[in-house]
Amino acid sequence: MIDPRVVFALVALGASAVAGWALREVGQARAESGGEVVAVDVGRTGGPLRAPRWGIVGRPDEIVRLADGREVPVEVKSRTTPRGGIPDSHRLQVYAYLALLDDQPRGAPPFGVLRYGDGREFRVPWNDAARQELAATITEARRPYDGRARPGPDRCPRCPWYAACDARWPSTAR
Repeated sequence: MIDPRVVFALVALGASAVAGWALREVGQARAESGGEVVAVDVGRTGGPLRAPRWGIVGRPDEIVRLADGREVPVEVKSRTTPRGGIPDSHRLQVYAYLALLDDQPRGAPPFGVLRYGDGREFRVPWNDAARQELAATITEARRPYDGRARPGPDRCPRCPWYAACDARWPSTAR
């Protein structure tokens, strides 16, 4: 199982890492999202969206309004589509953005969009199973850390969170 802290770290880092790239993409065709772009996160305008019911806050890269008025989030990844398919962390990030838009006046979004740098887009359905998976992930992330990390010289130096980790090897490296 993916460490839920990783998922939430990716959510926080994802929006700022691709803001400029997302802005360039606004003018391109939206084959899968199929709607009008109504918001783009450029890191400067507006505050984050809040979902008190879920206890989360965030800002999708884009929000697209469908013909029926519902809004769907679009997560833009600068990398190419992963060979093994959509990683759980990417899907869960889209679920979190869907939860932020779940209580909109015209109804919950039917899906979110995950767009990769190679132009491929995937619809991520927002249904009861997705809500349950997100709820379970949020619950797991809120539990106290249980020490499952296995720091070591083969893993830690390559980890993107090495500098911020409190369990890294060697433990005296602070």
